[in-house]
Formats: sequence, structure tokens, C-alpha cells
Amino acid sequence: MATRGNRRPMASLRRDQAAPWRHIDWVLLGAVGCVAVLGLLMVFSATRGARPPYHYSLAAKQLLFVVLGAIAGGVVALIDYHHLRDWAVFIYVGAMVMLLAVLSPLGSNIKGHQGWFDLGMFQLQPSELAKVAMIVSIGALAAQFRGELDVRRIIVLLVAAGIPIGLVLLQGDLGTTLVFVAIVPTVLWVAGARPRHLAVLAVAGIIVATGVLTSGALHQYQKDRFTVFLTQDSNPATSQSQKGAGYNLDQAKITIGHGGLLGKGLFGGSQTRTGQVPEQQTDFIFTAVGEQFGFVGTGMLLALYGLIIMRIWRTAQLARDDFGTYVCIGVLAMLVFQIFENSGMNMGIMPIAGIPLPFLSYGGSSTIANFMAIGLVLNIGSRRFA
Repeated sequence: MATRGNRRPMASLRRDQAAPWRHIDWVLLGAVGCVAVLGLLMVFSATRGARPPYHYSLAAKQLLFVVLGAIAGGVVALIDYHHLRDWAVFIYVGAMVMLLAVLSPLGSNIKGHQGWFDLGMFQLQPSELAKVAMIVSIGALAAQFRGELDVRRIIVLLVAAGIPIGLVLLQGDLGTTLVFVAIVPTVLWVAGARPRHLAVLAVAGIIVATGVLTSGALHQYQKDRFTVFLTQDSNPATSQSQKGAGYNLDQAKITIGHGGLLGKGLFGGSQTRTGQVPEQQTDFIFTAVGEQFGFVGTGMLLALYGLIIMRIWRTAQLARDDFGTYVCIGVLAMLVFQIFENSGMNMGIMPIAGIPLPFLSYGGSSTIANFMAIGLVLNIGSRRFA
């Protein structure tokens, strides 16, 4: 009897069709894993050097970031996301404290951005983690309004989102600011904001963006990087000067074009092998894929991203409550904007805004934040029957 009594919990578990582990989205996990592995190869190819002895340090760090990100994403996936809704205020306040602290002497200025904590082994960028925190916080707040967004409630949501956006802009990080700006109206749209309200927000956004670009809020090199894609064909001097704002863009287009249809093979691209593209392991990692695997390889990468986006959209539709839907939509907006902006700026059709390519670019904070965002989606999808 004791033996049979001990078996009952396991038998009950096997019969529990609503158990979260039964509904893990393995397709989403597999697609993310494939991109992350490709990212490790591309970071190594972009940083190893032209000839032996090769350098492994950045690739080893990126492997550590992927492992830490997978652990963080796993923890997020295990905690019932309804608890995250209950903790949304504390998550939001914690993120704001980090964004304020990094502007103080505790933060470090790297490449013109006062947005990093120097932890010795790597630099922590709180704005990356704040993106995930804001998605949870805005999703929880919007869910309380139950799809009834009048002007007053939209203003409340905008104020809540505007505080982290302002703090990130004060750090001088235009790229991350744009990601925040992409998330907010997307969540508002799904949460029930009317078209005329979104139109007003779009006009206001254009006015604010114009004001930022014409003011002293940004350094001149940031303005040049952001606008050079508009004049890339009318200013041939930029391709002859490494100091020109268009040098990175020119080298990126040359590298992608060098890959042709099938590419030069893994570690075979001369542009990548000799380090011709500045910041190739971060902002311009897409060029490493283009040169080594060509049009076919970049197409397959974008197809993997498309699969990730489709699975997140599917989870948003299947979520059992508004909070789950809004969080998935926030993650969707974040990833879609980063993918489109990064790949577009590498090809010269979008501004150079310093936005990493999810799961592919080198970087600890962005990698961990992206895995946490996927953990949220897995959490919501696996509990849709719970």
C-alpha cells in the first residue's frame, strides 16, 4: 500500500495535462538556440584575428553571457508570471533606481554613454534590463484598465513609460531610447488605444525626435551616425576617410556585398578576417553573417528571426489573460524593432543607432535581457491552461 501511495503523486503528475512543462514551446527555444550558437561563431570570427594565434577572449565571454542568459531566462520561465504582475511596482521601481544610479558617479562613461556599471569582468548596462522591466510594468498597468483606454489612462501609461525613456536619453543612448519608444505605442495599440490617440502620439514623437536631433542633447558624432544613411550616395568623401561618419556604413555594405550568394565560408571572409568593419562583433555583426554565408545565409538567419517572431505572436494570441498578451506584445515589439533596425542599418536603409542584433551581437547585458524576455514568453505560453 505504501508503494502504491508513493506512486500516486507521479501518476497524478503524468495525468495533469495542464502542467506547464507539457506546454513548453520547443520550437521557440530551438530557434533562439540556433541564433545564439551562430552568434558565438560570428563573434569569434569577427574578433579572432587574421592569423594564428587566434584570440578567444571575447568569444569565451559571449559564451558565458549566453549561459548566464539561459539561466536567467530559465528562472523567469519558472516563476508563475502572475506573481510578476503582483510584483510589477517593485520591478519598475528597481529598474528606475538602477537607471538613476548609473547617472551618478557610480556609473561609467563608455564611448560617450553614461550608462554602464563597471563590474570588472564585464560592464552591466541597466537600460537593457530596464526594457524587460518596463514591458512587465506597462503590461501590468495596462491590464488593470481592461482594454478601456481613455485619454487619462493613456497619459498615466505614457508618464510611467516616459520616466525610463527620459533617464535612458540622459545617458546619451539614443539607440536604446528608440527601442523603448517602439515598445510603448505597440502595447498601447493592443491594449485598446484608439487610432486618433496613436496618431497624436506619432506626431508628438516626430516633433520630439526633431527637437532632440537639432538640440544639444546629442553629440555631433551621434547626429552624424543617425543621419548619414540619408546622404550616403551624395557624399563620396566619406568612403575615403575613416574619420567620416559614413565609414562604418560603407564598410558594412562592402562586406555584405563581398559575400555574394553563398558567402566565403566560415572564417573565410577577408573583410571580417582582417577587421575592416569597426564594432563588427556588436553593432555590425550582421555583416559577418553576410560575408561568410552570403545572401542565402542571411536569408536563413532572418527566417529564424521570423520563426521566433511568429512563435511569440502565437503565444500572445493564446495567453489566458490580458497581462500575458501585453507582455508578449512588448517582447515582440522590442525584438522586431531591434532586428529590423540593426539589419537595416547594416544594409544602409536605416539610421546607425547602435542597437545590437538579438542573440547574435556581443554583449552581456543585451544577451541576458533578451533571454529573460524569451523566458517571459515561455512562461506565459506554458501556463495558458494552468
